[in-house]
Amino acid sequence: MRLVAISALIALILDQASKYAVVHSMQLWRVREIDVLPPLLNFRYGENRGINFGLMDGDGEMGRWILVVLALLICSAVLWWLRGAQQRPVVFVSAGLLVGGALGNVVDRVIYGYVLDFLNMSCCGISNPFVFNVGDIFIFAGAIGLVFFAQDKKRA
Repeated sequence: MRLVAISALIALILDQASKYAVVHSMQLWRVREIDVLPPLLNFRYGENRGINFGLMDGDGEMGRWILVVLALLICSAVLWWLRGAQQRPVVFVSAGLLVGGALGNVVDRVIYGYVLDFLNMSCCGISNPFVFNVGDIFIFAGAIGLVFFAQDKKRA
């Protein structure tokens, strides 16, 4: 469980530090967009009040707190599932990335009322209108790691 805690803390810190650096220090909140490596990588300011791709957007304060509780329940379920598990280290790191990324988004919802998003990627003539953040990358990477590397307790 030590690997889970370390990787979760690293993911949480990197998520929050990237948001502070880009949104606040570079004043993305004011300028709204910064082209970094167009069209591949751009910074676009986004306030996600819902879940992925804006689902549940507009559900107000109730939706905000429901999403906070839901994220905390999912983190708790992942940690509960891992207790006493005999898994490879990559599974514990994956779980930590998922938990740390989710907690980064929880911190945003508690402080701002929404999740700060700023990464936008497009390629090959396709313009992507969606934005995401470093925490979302960790959530995705952690979930993929759990899917591919976790051992089924029934078969183990």
